[in-house]
Order: sequence, then structure tokens, then C-alpha cells
Amino acid sequence: MRILIIKTSSLGDIIHALPVLSYLRQAAPGAFIDWVVDEAFSDLVSGNPLVDRLLPVAFRRWKKAVFAGKTRHEVMAFITQLRQYQYDLVFDLQGNSKSGMVCWLARSRRKIGFDREHLQEKLNSFFTTEQVSFLPIDRNAVQRYLRIVSAPFALRPDGLPMHSDIATSADDDCFAGNVLAAVGSPVVLFHTGTTWQTKLWFDEGWLQLGQELLGRYASATIVLSWGTDEERQRAEQLAAKLGSRTCLLPRLSLKQFAAVLKRCNLAIGGDTGPVHLAAAVGTATVSFYRCTDGLRNGPYGIQHAIIQSSLPCTVCMRKQCDQDEDCRRNITPTALFEAAERLLMQGKKDTP
Repeated sequence: MRILIIKTSSLGDIIHALPVLSYLRQAAPGAFIDWVVDEAFSDLVSGNPLVDRLLPVAFRRWKKAVFAGKTRHEVMAFITQLRQYQYDLVFDLQGNSKSGMVCWLARSRRKIGFDREHLQEKLNSFFTTEQVSFLPIDRNAVQRYLRIVSAPFALRPDGLPMHSDIATSADDDCFAGNVLAAVGSPVVLFHTGTTWQTKLWFDEGWLQLGQELLGRYASATIVLSWGTDEERQRAEQLAAKLGSRTCLLPRLSLKQFAAVLKRCNLAIGGDTGPVHLAAAVGTATVSFYRCTDGLRNGPYGIQHAIIQSSLPCTVCMRKQCDQDEDCRRNITPTALFEAAERLLMQGKKDTP
């Protein structure tokens, strides 16, 4: 059997889709699995032993130079690769018009995707031959992706052991080992930044949480990650206030960051890529949600804790809000600390 997965973006969404590989290996042992992914996120899937062939696309870059000869050459090369094999099953886990075009070009009689109610773009429904409806329990993105890929099989995904991973090289692992060579244990990563103003927490909260964790665990180290210059400045200020038991990470590639996260005991942050990346490599997470729905967007599994704002307007999906400060402070350091302590204790018990 040959299977094609179309899931091109974005970072968090691709990570949520990774467990489908574990399911497919159980439902269709010996199947060949190909994956279409945007070139910007190919590191999330490249090197994964469960993927036989990676087919990168560059929709954003191609759109900027539609009539360029290089674009035409790359598009034709992608189509040639895509149509090299006849697929028994094609799963469109993206649900927009671009993924629909890829689905349409793929050679297969069975092309399976979202029902119209859950599509990003309704046009996508014209390119799939089967649309899958979700069950009431399918609230998390992981559950929804699993529901789609399980549709042709008798094996139900509910209750099956699922795992995901980001493949890292020996060089990446060595780099991570050197970066964290002098840290104590447990290692707790803080990622204080994110792209949306309404996903951020308040600085005093991060400081109080860090102080409580360092006070509770005498040999703990707090590792601070960042992605932009603004995030780095915020992380530097927090590290200076928390003192010597902190480690400010350098600028990292995605693979290097994944290797670092594999060495952490816990990652804490908002609805942002690093938290999802931590979950993908098997690291426990505590994450908080204000304008988005943690039950849908958050990491899935018992090793993850989700803290949702209790304001009645939570999950508003607004990028700016007059109640932003009240919403931030509605999520307390105590709530995050208690969740972190529970998961750290759980991880200690799970360690052989």
C-alpha cells in the first residue's frame, strides 16, 4: 500500500499531525508513506523513519515569482515527483485550495479530507472523493487528524498508543549536549514570546513562576528560548532577575532546538510553536491559553497540562483586546506552578 499525506503548514499544525504516522504504521504495516510539506517546515518531517519520501512545496516563494523560469521549473519538478506513484490513499489534512490542488494532481482513486463544516476553504471539498465528519469527542487537532486517516481502516485510533518525534542528527544532539552541559536538574524551559499580543503572559508572572520553581527544586535550571530580538531582550531581562541558575539559549535551527528540548524535563509557554515542538519530541509541557482554545490547540496526552483563561470571553480569537491585561493576570503563577510540579513528579515516577 502507498499512502500520501498532504499537510503543508504551519509549525504547530504539522506537529499535531505527526501522530498519524504512528497510527498508519499500526493500521497498515509495511505501507509506503509520502508527505507533502512546505519547504519552510520540512525539518519537522525530514529524517523521520516513518516517512519514506518527503515532497517539499514552496507555495509562498512561488507566489512571489509566478512567471519566473525557476518557479516554473520547480513546480513541474514537484508535479513529476508527485505523480511518480499511484497512491492507494491520499489524505488532505490541510483543507485549503492549495492542498486541494495537490490532492487533485495526485494519482489516486481515494482522496480523503475534512467535511465542509471544518474546511479552511470550502473549495477544497471539490478535490476530495471522501469527506470525514468528526465525533463530539474529537475536539483536539490530533484527534481530528487521526479521525480522518482512520476512516478507511477497521482499526480505531481511540486508546491506541501514539507517539511523535522530530528526527535529529548526531551533530544536533552533540550541540544540544554542549549547550546544556553545565545545567542542573530538572531542566525547565520557558518560552515567554509569541506572535500574538493576546497570547502573551505578564512579566511578573514569569518571574514569580521561575522563583517558585527554583525555590522548590534546589538543583533546577531554567532554560530561556527566544525567536526574535524582542523575545531575546525579554528573556535576557528575566534571566538577569532570576539569577545564575538560568541558561539563555543561542539562536538555534529547528533541529538544534528539537535536540535541546529532548534534554528538557518540562517546557512552559503559551500557544506557540516551541511548546508544540517540545510535545512532539516527548517532553512534558505546561501551556496557557487566552484567545485560543487549549483543548483544541494544546498538546494532546496525559503528560501535558493546559491552563485556560477563565474569563467568559476566552477563546475570542482576537489579536488585540481592551481586557488584555486582565486576561493575562487571570492565569496565575500558582496555577502554572502546581501543574509543573505535578508533571515533574509524574516524570520522576515514570523514569526507570
